[in-house]
Amino acid sequence: MSLGWKLFFVFIGFCTLMGGVMYMAFRERARGKALAPGDIAAGEAQDARVLIVIFSAAIGGLLLTLLVAWLVFL
Repeated sequence: MSLGWKLFFVFIGFCTLMGGVMYMAFRERARGKALAPGDIAAGEAQDARVLIVIFSAAIGGLLLTLLVAWLVFL
């Protein structure tokens, strides 16, 4: 398999990762509109779910960077 195809698969993985984060963020935003204005615990739980997805996606992006470096330089 050529380097171009390998990098294409990494790009597909990156797009999947970003698509998942965007889906989660928009879903949580829609759910947030249904929360009662005074429900602080539900708002904090919603924020925690969004932050977990964002930070796990950041770690996934770092792993994709390592994969690209391995494919290109080794």
